[in-house]
Amino acid sequence: MDTSQLHKENVQKTFKCAILTISTSRYEKYGKTDRPERAEDASGKLIWGMVQAQGSKIVNYELIPDDMEMVREAFKKCLYTEADVIISSGGTGLSPTDVTIEALSPYIEKEMPGFGELFRLKSIEQIGNAMMLSRAIAGVARGKVIFCLPGSPNAVKLALELVMPEIGHIIKHVKGQ
Repeated sequence: MDTSQLHKENVQKTFKCAILTISTSRYEKYGKTDRPERAEDASGKLIWGMVQAQGSKIVNYELIPDDMEMVREAFKKCLYTEADVIISSGGTGLSPTDVTIEALSPYIEKEMPGFGELFRLKSIEQIGNAMMLSRAIAGVARGKVIFCLPGSPNAVKLALELVMPEIGHIIKHVKGQ
């Protein structure tokens, strides 16, 4: 067997995922909802679809505004679900209202800087040097894998195309298997 494939042996093929969409404008228009299509949330819908296409299960979806305390509360709630992976979209830019990274950072026990580095490297092909505005990050908290993605559907698609082939391997390491 090719050594590049050895790390993927005996890994979990499916996982349970919680999705958080951080968008003040959608929240003000749609309020709390349990499905991305009920909020015209293209990125949330894309995450949901790509996770399910891999045979995995969505255990939670929440739409929240760019509010530090609400983002923290939603994230903490996800930490106590059965989710193996938490994927957020939105609130990772540089505007004063973008607070996702600041809200989640205190809970991240281990960072995965390689994700952000690879995401930004691959983003150059789509958005050029504007990729430096992205603060997308990944890490681990309470045995769960966390991905904080930009809100744009193109960014979400790119990030998940990078992550999905490795997710079982990542979960294996996080769970100490």
